[in-house]
Amino acid sequence: MQIPANTFRNALRAGRPQIGCWVGLAEANAAELLATCGYDWLLLDGEHAPNDPRSVLAQLRAIAPYPVHGVVRPVIGDVALVKQYLDVGAQTLLVPMVDTAEQAAQMVRAMRYPPQGIRGMGAALARASRWNQVEQYVQRANDEMCLLVQAETVEALQNLPAIAAVDGVDGVFFGPADLSASMGHPGQPAHPQVQAAILQGMATVRAAGKAPGILATDPVLAQQYLAAGALFVAVAVDTTLLVKAASALARQFKPEGGPPPLAVPASGGY
Repeated sequence: MQIPANTFRNALRAGRPQIGCWVGLAEANAAELLATCGYDWLLLDGEHAPNDPRSVLAQLRAIAPYPVHGVVRPVIGDVALVKQYLDVGAQTLLVPMVDTAEQAAQMVRAMRYPPQGIRGMGAALARASRWNQVEQYVQRANDEMCLLVQAETVEALQNLPAIAAVDGVDGVFFGPADLSASMGHPGQPAHPQVQAAILQGMATVRAAGKAPGILATDPVLAQQYLAAGALFVAVAVDTTLLVKAASALARQFKPEGGPPPLAVPASGGY
């Protein structure tokens, strides 16, 4: 049995944009349904959605038969938590709130077995190794890891060149909502200063040979980010898709009593 190739990371390295969907319902059937829809990647969110390693495991299993890559976002960049998500089979992590190159380097080490890193040995218990049935898993796993870090503060932007230069960081994801708050414009991710900072940040990341990413559910904005060099862009959020479709149908039959149209943030995010 061979280790799965990280097709998502390989596409980023080749400069091929990857279109994704944010998955926050924390339910395997929902993840599998979305895996059939043609996205390149699904973000299994453990920061703002009620996920943990066990629920992420169920979703990774559910999407495994389909040509889509599961990206896992832990609630925090914690070494022990990273170990758990890798052991259940994640190969790509999106780590929130990475403000310094030192934090990024620690996450690189957390995702790799010694001597390159500090990932704890325990492959016999891990789905990732198919319980020691993947040939030379511990020798080969490091080569298939992908680390994406989130730049969401003024401090992160100030340190962005150093963060992007860290060997083992494959991409930097920009979080407009948190970034706007950090820049003094809470609730205004479309503020011109915020948008200018994001576009400049994307240029910095591309100049370092790494992949910029973002969440933008506004199609026009998503296309603008892609044109600016973004290589992994989530263009939908499962909860928003469900609420919008269900509410629109209710209004069709109950125009006087249905809920008002869903307000989508100006950033096109969540």
